[in-house]
Amino acid sequence: MDFAETLVLSSVMGLSIFVSLPIVLHKGTGQRRTTLLTAVAVGILIFLMGDVFTDAAASLYNGSLYGYGSSVSNDILFAIALAAGFLVLFLAESRSKKGLTPTQLALVIAIGMGFQNLTEGLVFGSLGVAVGLSGAALVVLVGFIFQNITEGFPIASPFLGKAQGKVRLLLVFFLIGGLPTILGGAVGFFYNSVTFDLIFDGVAIGAILYAVLPMLKAIFRESTLEMQRLSYLGVFVGFLLGFLVNLV
Repeated sequence: MDFAETLVLSSVMGLSIFVSLPIVLHKGTGQRRTTLLTAVAVGILIFLMGDVFTDAAASLYNGSLYGYGSSVSNDILFAIALAAGFLVLFLAESRSKKGLTPTQLALVIAIGMGFQNLTEGLVFGSLGVAVGLSGAALVVLVGFIFQNITEGFPIASPFLGKAQGKVRLLLVFFLIGGLPTILGGAVGFFYNSVTFDLIFDGVAIGAILYAVLPMLKAIFRESTLEMQRLSYLGVFVGFLLGFLVNLV
């Protein structure tokens, strides 16, 4: 692939995040449906944290000690990035006594998705140079397109049932989540490294972890047994959806 093709295909990957936008704009979202869909979003985010860590694990647990052990420098780098992704948001919210608003929560999720998608773009760009649009690069392209479709939904989830008047805001958040894929594809075409991947993966996991906590609190604050069971089911369905999409 040449640079133009890499940009076009990276754009398709990144902007596929908008496919999930109509779901949150649905006007008939009641309390049960809102709780269920929010729980599905949580399940997707939990899966994504595991999926991103799997990518980083190959560099962390590299068998440097007789087939076992890990790289100390990579471990430290990843730990710093992970702490930065979580603690920066933690300290920022600590300045507010009211916690995260739906707008702030959606922004945090979008930022986490953005860092994760930046890594995906780097991987696709570097593969495109190495093998062209075939083999591993084609698998990555198709897989990331489907994955990005599911990633848009968690960003929109804080506005379920109350999205009227928020369309422009959601468009901005979806761009924050999706555009880094294009940037990553452009940079990855010329350069990529383990250091880049570990930093962005660490920050992404930290930010997504921070975003998941208030979402869990929201879906499990329902007192009725029926709603709690619905929440459990939704988290499972979301995790399963992330797994099935990742098989592509």
